[in-house]
Formats: sequence, C-alpha cells, structure tokens
Amino acid sequence: MELVFVTGLSGAGKSRAVNALEDYEFYCVDNMPVSMIPTFAELCMAAGGKYERVAVVTDVRAIDSCSELFTSLDAVKALGCRSFILFIEAGTETIVRRYKETRRRHPLDPEGQDVPGAVAREQALLAPLRDQADLIIDTTGLTVATLRQKLYNAFMKDSSWQPLTVTILSFGFKNGIPIEADTVLDVRFLPNPYYNPALKKKTGLDQDVYDYVLNQPVSEEFTDRLVDLMRFLLPKYVAEGKTSYVLAIGCTGGRHRSVSVARYLASEIRAMGYPVELRHRDIE
Repeated sequence: MELVFVTGLSGAGKSRAVNALEDYEFYCVDNMPVSMIPTFAELCMAAGGKYERVAVVTDVRAIDSCSELFTSLDAVKALGCRSFILFIEAGTETIVRRYKETRRRHPLDPEGQDVPGAVAREQALLAPLRDQADLIIDTTGLTVATLRQKLYNAFMKDSSWQPLTVTILSFGFKNGIPIEADTVLDVRFLPNPYYNPALKKKTGLDQDVYDYVLNQPVSEEFTDRLVDLMRFLLPKYVAEGKTSYVLAIGCTGGRHRSVSVARYLASEIRAMGYPVELRHRDIE
C-alpha cells in the first residue's frame, strides 16, 4: 500500500490537491489526528487490497509537534507501507489574498486580526516537516490544471491508470440530445441504411449495417478526420485535468449510423490507450 501524507500551509491548496488525488482513485481522509495514522494504515492494509493508494490530510490544527508525526510515519513504514510526504505551500501574499477572498479565518488567527503573522508562525511550526518532505509544491500562481498535472506526474505517471475516461454515446436526434454530452457530433450526412429494405430493421450492432455505413468514401474520410481530432484533443483534456469526456454521436433515430460510427471510434480510442465506455442510448 502507498500512503501519501498531505500537509502544508493553511490556504495553500491542500483541499485542491486532495480533490485531484481522489480523482486519481486515492482513498482520502481529511484532518486525521497524527496519532491515529499508524492504526488507520494497518486497517487499510488488512482490507485485502481494497485500499492500495491512500492519502491522509493533516494540517497545523492536528499536529502538536512534528516529532510526533515523524514517529507515526516511522510506524507506518514498519508495517511495510510506502509513505510519501507531500507539502503544499504558497507565498504569504497569495495566502492572505485567498483568506480575504473566502472570508475564512486562519487556524492560527481565530480573531482574524493578523493573517500575515499567522502564516509566519505556521511556516516556523511546520519547517521541520517541510525539510523532510518528499515533494514540495508551491501553488503561488499555479492553475488547478497545473497542480493536477504535477500530482499526476508524481504519483500516477508510471502506473497503468489513465487520468481520462471516455464515454462514446450513440443517440437519435428525434429523441433529444443527451444532456451529459461534452461534444455532440451529427452524422446524419452519412448514407442511411434505413432506406435499404434488407437493413432497415437491423442496427449498427449488426455487421452488415456497420459495413454499409463505414465502407463509404465519405465515411472513410470522416472517420479518419475524427480519429485525428481525438488523437489531438484527448491529451489536451488530460493536461487540463479533465477526468471524463462524453462524446455523443447522433443520427436521426440512433439505431444505424450513429451506432456504427460510435463502435468504430470506441475501438480506435481504446487503441490509443484510453478506457472507453460505449453506450447506445436508443437501442438499449
């Protein structure tokens, strides 16, 4: 099991970091007392592989002393668990501005009178922890997408996990456009098997309908361009931090052309290495 201990300065972005780790399928627990970390890790390891990646978030409110934290982390390592300290920080001006924007109070400044002083005290308190951190991320001027990319590079890049799941959804315009779609493609310009008596009552799940739709010059050019578009777009979505993408492909009834194109595109995107869910709304 891998345990990432997320800590750092209040207002620096620990919550956003944890949100990203949750999207990367970490099991995350917020604000856990330091003394409970070894017991928690032991319980997770006893769960039979259910919790392979775990993140524990602790801020200055739960840390009485850095030495107590180091003792807990040593106990975790003694269990055979891989541990990693992630320290999130930001410049004082940035943290002060964030507290002003959110109107929250710094945990070391409950009266809300001196946020810069509270930041300075917290920096001093957590300095030993920062010195022992495996990774320090300064979120000053950092976009959420860039933060997510840094976390992906640190914890997921060498794994088989993909940060983006693609859903290909076929549908019929006469039954309405799917509200969950990120992108909608209209393939009603392709030759329609509905007007072929031998194919009319079949669907794009049947091989002869699939061949009829895809083996047309206009279809071949369209699918080539569409695959190139996906090859360009999907890495851009990953870099932006998008975790799911729904592409809806529509024809008139959602039974012939859209189903055939969706099947073809799903196989091509799988070949690119992305997990793909293929759904046919109007024939399921």
